[in-house]
Parts: sequence; C-alpha cells; structure tokens
Amino acid sequence: MQEFIGFIGTGVMGEAMCRNLAMKGSDKVLAYDLNSVPLERLASHGVTAMDSPASLAIDAHTILLSLPAGQQVREICLEEGGLIAHLKEGQCVIDTGTSPPALARELYATFGTNGVAFADAPVARTRQAAMDGTLSIMVGAEDEVFTRICPILDCMATDVTHCGGPGAGQIVKILNNMMLFQNCAAIAEALAIASRTGLDETLFLETVAKSSGDSFALRNHAMKAMLTRNYPEGAFSARYALKDLAYAIDLAMAENVELKGGQLARERLEQAVADGLGERYHPVVREIIDS
Repeated sequence: MQEFIGFIGTGVMGEAMCRNLAMKGSDKVLAYDLNSVPLERLASHGVTAMDSPASLAIDAHTILLSLPAGQQVREICLEEGGLIAHLKEGQCVIDTGTSPPALARELYATFGTNGVAFADAPVARTRQAAMDGTLSIMVGAEDEVFTRICPILDCMATDVTHCGGPGAGQIVKILNNMMLFQNCAAIAEALAIASRTGLDETLFLETVAKSSGDSFALRNHAMKAMLTRNYPEGAFSARYALKDLAYAIDLAMAENVELKGGQLARERLEQAVADGLGERYHPVVREIIDS
C-alpha cells in the first residue's frame, strides 16, 4: 500500500510547493530532481530524496509533477522506463506545470488504461505565492478525481478551481498567461511613454493602480520588477514565457482564431532571448520596448 506523496521537479516553483505540501499535508513526501541542492534544503522539512522517478512511484499514492515543459512531462511519464511502467491501479498523477492540452488528454487516456487517475493542475501567480502557499490552481479532471486531490492542492493554494475535464486546466492556464504577457507588454509601453514625457514612474503606476488600468500584472510585475528594472534569473523567465505563448498560439491556430496580440508578445519575448535576456524574469520585455 502506498503511504506517501511523490513530487517530481523541485525547481523555481516546485521547491516551494513541495515544502508547503510537506509542512501542511498529512502524508510524508518523497521528492526527485536532477539537481540535489533543493532536495538538500527540503530534507530539513522532512522530505525524503529519491534516486529515480521509478523508486518514487513504487511508494507514492499520488505523484505531482512540476516540470519545465510538456517535453519533460512526456519523458517522465511515457517514455521507456517512465512512470507508466511503474504505476498501478489506484494511483494518481497530477501535472502542475504548463503543458499542451492535447498532452494532458493523452496522459489521461494512457494512464486510465491501467486504472491510474490523472489531473492537469497548472499553477498561477508568482514565485512568492508558491512560497506563501497562495497559488491559484486550475484543474482539469473528472469530478471524482478533483474531489480526491483537492486536499493535496489546498496545501499549496488559496484558490483551486475545477475548470472541466482533462485538458481544461491547461487551456485556462495557457490563456491566462497569454493575457498576462500582453498586459505586461502594454504596461511597458505605457511606462516608456510616461518616463519620456517626464512623469514620475512610481506616481504613474500608483495612480493607474487606483484607476481602470489596474491589474495583477501592474501591482506585481510592473511595480516589483519593471519599476526597479530588477529581472532576476531563477524566476519565471522570458524563455519559459515564450514556451507558454507558443502553446497559446498553437491552440489559437487549432481553433482558427487570429492571435495578433499574442504574436506581438511572442516577437518581443523572442527578441529578449536573442538579446541574451532569455533567463531573466519575463517582465524584462520592458528593456526591449524601452530601448
């Protein structure tokens, strides 16, 4: 009988999520990552490091994935020696990263043939929210699976929303990020104009925050990153943002929707990567617009 929760991927968001799961949950947590450093930090919170996804899968009733992209999710889950070869009926896999909706539906179907439950549950908000346990999680899953995993997700989030069946959580997350990146670009354009006309940038943003132009992006990405021009590595990077936008553009093409705003946001992120800023926090697009 599996008595543990498994966590694969303890990177930018995953380490904090895993820590909250260990501190707030009722089950002991096992974790795996190629990088041993976050695992060493998590050990002080009672998390046990495992030497492979396979060894973790043997003892975990539920396995959460927090991986960079769909490619890594596919490798961990479906390729030779992946989770699919080790999981048994009654276990559950939750993908908390951002992956293509089609992959989520494929995983649901493939795992389901072995009686293994699957949910796509990508997370939103900032790295600080991951640390504070105040994430927003969008879930695509069958009703009974959603009910089953809610107590686990509640350890990491203040808002857990059942968006529909398999793949629905990924669709909501991808569209959310598409809107965020376009919002950040619009704010960067406004800041460029405001500063060049002589306005105080702080006053400008604080005034807009009390007006109809207010947004999560303004209060977080603009005030905390663009205003100070602080774009650290190790946060949600321009390269990661570009990956998520590619998913959104693929989804738009599949649904025959012209995505002019999304394409423009993509071009700016591509420029950031080309200029050597790809590993910087994604509000770095300000430097591309205000150059």
